[in-house]
Amino acid sequence: MRTLVKIVFFLFFVFSISEKTIAQSKKLSTNDKVIQDSLYSSNKKKVINFSMRDFDKLFFDFFSKKNDPNILLSKIEFYTYMVQIAAFSDRLIKLYPDQKEVAEKNKENWLSENYEDYLEYKASQKK
Repeated sequence: MRTLVKIVFFLFFVFSISEKTIAQSKKLSTNDKVIQDSLYSSNKKKVINFSMRDFDKLFFDFFSKKNDPNILLSKIEFYTYMVQIAAFSDRLIKLYPDQKEVAEKNKENWLSENYEDYLEYKASQKK
């Protein structure tokens, strides 16, 4: 009986790891990556100087627009928000060096956001 339980837990563990590996997010297209890199270069200095209040305003502005079914951000607007939110992680790395890994992971997550996924989300809002 104990062996059966161990086997079940082992299989559950293996399948949960496999599912996470398979379900990785899509990569950005080359065109989107170029747009993102350009926006990052032009916004980094501005965002590094943001106060926490400025960042909160940016963050809530993005989510209010994202969740409003009547507003559709253009590709440039969408990636500008993504880049600015991600670039704020650079400021956090400087302020809190002991949290560097967390900030870098957050930055990577924001920069991996995909405009096509956003469009799918907006389409699902209208249903």
